[in-house]
Amino acid sequence: MNAFEYRDGLLHAEDVPLAALAGQYGTPLLVYSAAHLQAQYRALAEAFAAVQPLICFSIKSNSNGAVIKIFAALGAGADVVSGGELWRAQRAGVAPARIVFAGVGKTEAEIEAALRADILFFTVESEPELERISAVAQRLGATARIALRVNPDVDPQTHQYISTGMKENKFGLDPARAAQAYELAARLPNLDIVGLHMHIGSQILSADPFAAAVRKVAPLCVALRQRHAGFRFLDVGGGLGIAYQPDQQPLLPAAVARRLVPLLQPLGLQVVLEPGRFLVGNAGALVTRVQYIKDNPFKKFIVVDAGMNDLIRPSLYQAWHEIQAVRATPATGLGDVVGPICESGDFLAQDRELPAVQAGDLLAVLGAGAYGFTMSSNYNSRPRVAEVMVRGAQHALIRRRETWDDLVRHEVDVLW
Repeated sequence: MNAFEYRDGLLHAEDVPLAALAGQYGTPLLVYSAAHLQAQYRALAEAFAAVQPLICFSIKSNSNGAVIKIFAALGAGADVVSGGELWRAQRAGVAPARIVFAGVGKTEAEIEAALRADILFFTVESEPELERISAVAQRLGATARIALRVNPDVDPQTHQYISTGMKENKFGLDPARAAQAYELAARLPNLDIVGLHMHIGSQILSADPFAAAVRKVAPLCVALRQRHAGFRFLDVGGGLGIAYQPDQQPLLPAAVARRLVPLLQPLGLQVVLEPGRFLVGNAGALVTRVQYIKDNPFKKFIVVDAGMNDLIRPSLYQAWHEIQAVRATPATGLGDVVGPICESGDFLAQDRELPAVQAGDLLAVLGAGAYGFTMSSNYNSRPRVAEVMVRGAQHALIRRRETWDDLVRHEVDVLW
């Protein structure tokens, strides 16, 4: 479904005009559609129904508790990469038996918290991490379920910063080394080998890399299942791409399932999926108000009250986000949408045909539901934005806007 549509010339989130939300909650403002979140989850679950996947929402993409609760109510688990995300998942009602813990740098404290919670399994990135998990589990008298992350060296055909499954990336182990690491895991105390994990990247728009990766790890899965009685999970990660641009084709779950299900079924393993962007990306929009129109002999700048601290993807990844006027206008003009941050890299769009707007008008930056607030900051001492959830004609504040007091809340005055 399309979460944001024009009705009578006004851009709506479901049944609520964005202008009304901006008037009530102020700008910049992140707005989410509950119906879009639910529709995306159900589409993925239905596409892969033949293998009955455990869908673990990737909390790094959007960690708001209201978002996590929507997925938890649908039966989702959680993919976490820190102790803080583990805490958020549990707080939002995700059962620990449906939580998987990834990440290359788990601390002893994080491992202990996950063991005490009795999560489903750890995704393990290296031999030293295996040894650390074993040691912490031994100290606690617990058993740690583990799945080694195998790097299949498959090009996901995405931005280099979000490619994670090639040999030059920091993640996982190559298949030969992974086989040796599994032998180490079998010798270490308090470890239970339960699965294999892979994740090749993010914003992938073709099913081919996924199929190639599964084919590469399948022989190792077969061997491990024969060798280890508890081996029962294949976690194929996430990475399904969405349409950020009007002419871009998203990677539909059905298209991926058609390629992967025939490869997964013969393995006889419980399939785990870790979607993030696919579930939340196009469920969110960043609403921002125009402050100034600045023309110079070379370029037109639309200066808005949202900046790279609110949505860093354009600056960090040169990412395209569709920008629409909240009040529809047929007129357009070439220019940049820039924020108030004191950096030349502070932009939301560059050299684009943009809606013709004036100071005081509202713009909506679409596709802001994933890696928006979670990557935001207080740079230039800017309070972080408010977040709102829309469900039909209802709307609710799910995170209040930070205040100036919040900026210094954890600072400690020192008198020498």
